Amino acid sequence: MDPIADFLTRIRNANMKRKERVDIPFSKIKTEIARVLKEEGYIANYKAIHNETKGGFVRVFLKYNDNQSVIQGLKRVSRPGKRVYSSYENIPSVRGAFGTSILSTSKGIMTDAKAKEEKVGGEVLCQVW
Repeated sequence: MDPIADFLTRIRNANMKRKERVDIPFSKIKTEIARVLKEEGYIANYKAIHNETKGGFVRVFLKYNDNQSVIQGLKRVSRPGKRVYSSYENIPSVRGAFGTSILSTSKGIMTDAKAKEEKVGGEVLCQVW
């Protein structure tokens, strides 16, 4: 029912199994979240493979340092049953600023730091540390 929670769960499960990559059903928002994860250095790369007739998928290549996953945790904040919105002044910090919040704003999907820089708030989708 919640495609973003499914996206995060697939990444979390692949990390626990030390998989090199994971395929996730395609959507634009999942592709944008993968872009932010790559920019922040949480994943090695991603590739959106979209086929008009069969749908498609987002292939996420996971990143490890010394056999330790770079992603220590993923948490879905805003859910379909309970949306969480925040202004740029009140964006919650993640693990004492050692993590990143990913927001959906009027200017697109971005990190908490970029949202504060651009002075724009929005829906807090998830947290990564």
